[in-house]
This record gives sequence, C-alpha cells and structure tokens, in this order.
Amino acid sequence: MKVKLIPVVVTAALTSVTTLATINYLQHKVPYFAAAKQIPAPVNYASYASVNNNTLPAGSVNFELAAAASVKAVVHIKTTTAARTVVASGNDVFSQLFGRQQYYIPSQIGSGSGVVISPDGYVVTNNHVVADANEVTVTFNDRYTATAKVIGTDPSTDIALLKVEGDKNLPYMEFGNSDDARLGQWVLAVGYPLTLDATVTAGIISAKGRSLGINKQNSSSIESFIQTDAAVNPGNSGGALVNTNGQLIGINSAIASPTGSYAGYSYAIPANIVRKAVNDLMKYGTVQRGYLGIQYLDDRNVSAEQLKELGINKSTEGVYVMNVLPNSGAAKAGIKKGDFVKQINGVAVNNQPELQGQIARYQPGDNVSILYSRGGVENTASVQLTNMNGTTDILKAGSMSKMLGASFRPLTDKERNSYNLDGGVLVADVGKGALAKTQMRKGFVITSVNDNAVGSVSDLQQSLASNSKLQIAGFYPGYQGMYYYSLNGVDAMAAEQ
Repeated sequence: MKVKLIPVVVTAALTSVTTLATINYLQHKVPYFAAAKQIPAPVNYASYASVNNNTLPAGSVNFELAAAASVKAVVHIKTTTAARTVVASGNDVFSQLFGRQQYYIPSQIGSGSGVVISPDGYVVTNNHVVADANEVTVTFNDRYTATAKVIGTDPSTDIALLKVEGDKNLPYMEFGNSDDARLGQWVLAVGYPLTLDATVTAGIISAKGRSLGINKQNSSSIESFIQTDAAVNPGNSGGALVNTNGQLIGINSAIASPTGSYAGYSYAIPANIVRKAVNDLMKYGTVQRGYLGIQYLDDRNVSAEQLKELGINKSTEGVYVMNVLPNSGAAKAGIKKGDFVKQINGVAVNNQPELQGQIARYQPGDNVSILYSRGGVENTASVQLTNMNGTTDILKAGSMSKMLGASFRPLTDKERNSYNLDGGVLVADVGKGALAKTQMRKGFVITSVNDNAVGSVSDLQQSLASNSKLQIAGFYPGYQGMYYYSLNGVDAMAAEQ
C-alpha cells in the first residue's frame, strides 16, 4: 500500500513546483529559484556613508552598561512648599475701598529628578523643580535619602545647583561634550517619572538647537534644546540625558504634549550650557552671562513679506543682525546691521537658539571669533563679550546690592515669627541708586522677585543677578496688603557705573 502511494506523492510535488515556476515566469519573467538581489536605491537616496565617508560600526548598540551606571547617579528630588497667603496685585475701585483680596495657597509637595555630578554631593537639576521650595530632599537609587541645600539657581537656563552634605564618595556622572551629539544618535533618558523608581528609556536625537518659548522667567532666557524621542514624563525634569558611553550630554527639562504627558518629543538642556552654569554658580553664586551686543532677527516668527522688505533671502545661512548696540563688543569689532553671523568659534549658527546656545558657554571678557557675511562676502572678527552692563567685570552675587545702591539684611527670628514667614529680606537702606527711583521705602520686606520666593539675602541677590526685568513684591510691617515695584535690571545696574 505504501509502495503505491510513493509515485502519487512524487507526482504531486513535481506538479506543484512546475506550476509555481510557470506562474512566476509568466508574471515576472524571472526564474523562481533566483538568487536574492539588492534593490537599487532611488537616485536621491542619501546614505549614511555619503555624510562622512564612513560606515556605521559593526554590531548593535548596547545600553546595559550606560543604564546601570546612570541609575546610580540620578536621584529623586522631592520638594515641600509651605502654605502662604498671597494678596492680589489689582488696583481697581473694589481694592481701594475694601483692600486687596487675599488668597490662601496650601502647602504643596513637588517631585522631580537630579543628577549627581561630583563625589562630594553636588547635584544639578532644573530651576523649576526647586523654585519656591522650603525644603528639598534627594533619594538615591539605593533608597539613601538626604536633605539638599540649594546653592544657586539660574532661571535663564532653568538650571539649579544643590549640595548634599555627608558622604564624600557618592556615585556621580561625568559630563560629555554635547556639541558632539549628532542627529540619529542613540540616547537614554534617566529619571523618576510619575513618582516611579529610577526609569530608563531610549530614543534618538531628532533635532538640536530647538526653542519652545516655554522659559518665560525673564527676557534673557536661553533655549537651545536637544530634542529626542526618548520617553519623558512629569517627574523626569532635572534627570539625565545620557549617551551610550554613560556620559551626561543633557538635563531633561520639557516635553511637547497636548495632554501634559509624553506624546513623542522631549527636550534637554545641552551639557555644555549646564556645565558652564554650574561652574559659575559654584564659583560666583550667579551665572556670568556674556553678550555680543547685537539684536538679531528670529526669522521663524517673521513673514515672507517682512523678509522681503528687509531684503533678506531666507535661504541665506546665518543669523541676521537687526541692530548693533553702541560701544558693545560687536560694534567695536566692526559688525554692522545687515550682517549675517554664520559661525561662533568655528561652530555654525543658523538661528537664534543656536547663537544663544553658543554664546551662553562663555564669560564676559572672553574673546570669540565671529564669521559673518556682508554683501555675500565672508569676514572674520574677534569680539570681546561683555556683561549686561557693557563691561567685562565679573558680577558676583554679593555685588548686586551695591549696584542697586541699597543695603539689605535678613529678617530676625522674632520678625519671621511675627510676620508668619519662613524667610524674607528687609530693605535696611534704599540709598540713592536705582532702587530709590521705584519709591520703595526703608523697612520694606521683600518676599519674592518675579514670583520666585526670596528667603534670604542670597536668594535676593540670585534673583537680581539672573533677571533683566524685575517685579519685586513684599509688604510694609504695620500696613495691610502687598506692594509691587517694577525695575529694569539692566538700567538698575548701569545706573551705578
């Protein structure tokens, strides 16, 4: 019986193969059993080999070592903000008749992430993570928890520096060079999202030099984000963006989302900007901001008609100079309105965020090489950066009160208890400087600057040094309601020069 079935099976198999081969031949006119051939790429295909004449290294990318090292150096930050009463700033008829309305804000608990950057306990995070906090604690991946002191903040870059006392051999992360980051490069986002334990997600760098307009702390805000598609959620703020070598190349700061949770894009402050801000906070107590002395055009917010009126071709590389400030470094170097700034120290800048990101890493007094074009001809100039006063002086945090022409002192324990405050600064002498022009009087108690709580003279100095436009809020003991004074920081400091 079995012998009779063999010819039937063989015949069926041969028939099937013959049928398939015939159909394939008729449809494609190629042999069915043909060797696989590579499909030729389209004419306009840009292969990675054409970018730098190199091919990608063999083997897959491994995240294990970078992830294992990163979670040890990334901490969970928890903040507590005490309850407080806020008086409305309105000056309408109702306020004049019955006094300004008061609002009670209950105590609040916040959460974020941070990165240990030295074995002796310095931690970097976002300013918005610790802003207004009365108490800050950090918890390591091994559950070790300690109280952290806020050493300094820089609202312009949204960076804050904390210090954990005690252990001198903490796991920490080394800075990488964020300028070396490339589109398509694999990165890890490490932090404590949604109050979960340490979490690692992976993605690629999808853009550089991004500006979202979300940092509205002051007019000198700097946004030159690294954009990635690594998943980042609330709680990741202040955490690490890490390359596959385990180096810190950014501090995760924001997400672009219609819902408030991750929707595809996240943004990190480049490590080179972070490192500069941290070093300044350690050394001077405030970040030293360098200025070229130009006003530039952000062509992303300009219509085609406006560009045409200015005679600007949008395809022209560089940042268009709208104006040059008198006696600035740029003016002294010969840069003029209508020039296009193309490079800063050899690094190409094609828009406002890229230019800001490059200048943000230098100090007043530093000389930078500027490649610019004028009438299609490229020129090079050496520009000495200045501070916001137009000088090259280092502005230490302690020098702010002198520049304002006033003197301050912290509240005594008795005063704090009497006013039901955790902190505050009393104006001991208004002086004859810029502060006197606001009609502020001696004895005024300052509680916040630009809605950021002021608990000490150091906090006040940080706020004054980090903002160009100021709204100082506080009260006069014995008088009802809050008072607000507006001050232009640039004019205030220049008034004493």
